[in-house]
Amino acid sequence: MEVFLDAKVALITGGSRGIGLEIAKVYAQSGASVVVFSRREESLKRACEAIKELAPRAHVSYRIGNAGDSNLPFEVVDSVVSEFGGLDILVNNAGTNPHFGSTLSITPEQMEKILRVNVMGVMRWTQAAWEGVWKDGLNKGSVINIASVGGIAVGGGIGFYNVSKAAVIHLTKQLASEMGPTVRVNAISPGLIKTDMARALWESYGDQLAEKLPTRRIGETLDVAKAALFLASSMAEWVTGENLVVDGGSLLI
Repeated sequence: MEVFLDAKVALITGGSRGIGLEIAKVYAQSGASVVVFSRREESLKRACEAIKELAPRAHVSYRIGNAGDSNLPFEVVDSVVSEFGGLDILVNNAGTNPHFGSTLSITPEQMEKILRVNVMGVMRWTQAAWEGVWKDGLNKGSVINIASVGGIAVGGGIGFYNVSKAAVIHLTKQLASEMGPTVRVNAISPGLIKTDMARALWESYGDQLAEKLPTRRIGETLDVAKAALFLASSMAEWVTGENLVVDGGSLLI
């Protein structure tokens, strides 16, 4: 992996597995110091070991907590700045979906959890980075929000989750308009990716979907990580407020 992020510091929520972990690996291989955040320490330790195997020279650290905790992001950002001397990249990847089925059957508790992590979490982590590092305009930054093609097109089974991702896409544009010129804010909307969170979908429908896609396969976490590398790097220095769809062409069918 070429060194596109040399001397940069990246914080990735939901970074212990799936898309978040793959982004952390690619960033570390590209020269960045990486901090992964998630709820379980054992998973975070394994993630750091996996990152170091690929990038032995990388500075890798972790923080523990719930991404939906409204105050914790400020504590985490402060600790990252203390350890690394700054923060250049924030990847809002943490997400949850406790409901599958008809949108009309979702409970208030399930709705609250989805919004707290998927939407309010994105807002609070971004606020924390802004207040802690970028507000004075002296440091450039990049925020990358992991949304979903479900935020663009209606889909069955995960309707309210998709609503939250539509909110993330709009929030990305709103924040980009407010945080320039020093901070760029972009989103990535993956299609169906082989992750544990989406296992029920790709194990049940993955082969059928792949046959219809122009690319003839469903996505891998590396597909999303490559997009996240581009958006975080100087190659995308004139890109902000965008939603990069990485779906193998699923919106075409």
